[in-house]
Amino acid sequence: DSGPFIRTNVIGTQTLLDAARTAKVRRFVQVSTDEVYGSLGPTGQFTESTPLHPNSPYSASKAAADMLVQAYEHTFGMDVVITRCSNNYGPFQFPEKLIPLFITNLMNDQQVPVYGDGMQIRDWIHVRDHCSGVAAAWTNGKRGEVYNFGGRCEKPNLELTHTLIDLLGKPKTLIKYVQDRPGHDRRYAIDCSKAERELGWSPAVKFETGLRETIEWYQANQEWVKSVRSG
Repeated sequence: DSGPFIRTNVIGTQTLLDAARTAKVRRFVQVSTDEVYGSLGPTGQFTESTPLHPNSPYSASKAAADMLVQAYEHTFGMDVVITRCSNNYGPFQFPEKLIPLFITNLMNDQQVPVYGDGMQIRDWIHVRDHCSGVAAAWTNGKRGEVYNFGGRCEKPNLELTHTLIDLLGKPKTLIKYVQDRPGHDRRYAIDCSKAERELGWSPAVKFETGLRETIEWYQANQEWVKSVRSG
């Protein structure tokens, strides 16, 4: 059901834009996703000028929201900035996402589902780096501009799975290969040089350090995970 994506990302963004325009807010920051660019081949990176080519209902709804934001800047003179980020990880992430799902499953000796051959490549960024990027775009970004944020850390899903298994001391027999999901993009990679150049931002958390800290956080907050999963 793609309805929730449309209601939240399209109608929701239009509602926020109208409220922001009525309240005369100083700046509207749209937090988007690298998924709006589509899928990359084995080489290259997404830049802010990469044409939008969303491949799923979710990414299509985010692309639509981005275009609404740009239209409000052009039509009504609103001060807007758009940020597009790669895959986040870190504490408090909802446990349906890959890293927290795999950590919490492995902690309980449960299987971890790997889509297809597991060779989909994602660029990982720690949530603190993403937050500092959004803050930098809000304070220092230029009106009407788009800024990409990434961790300069490309990992195939299967390699990441093996790393988590090793860090948690679990057997590889817990890997369960499942049918690939529809519209699953093969590779994302972010060129964040514009944000580094214009905003003075750069990713600060090394993946190895951030991943270990994330594992430790979920180990120390198992009651939080249980409460989220139980609703």
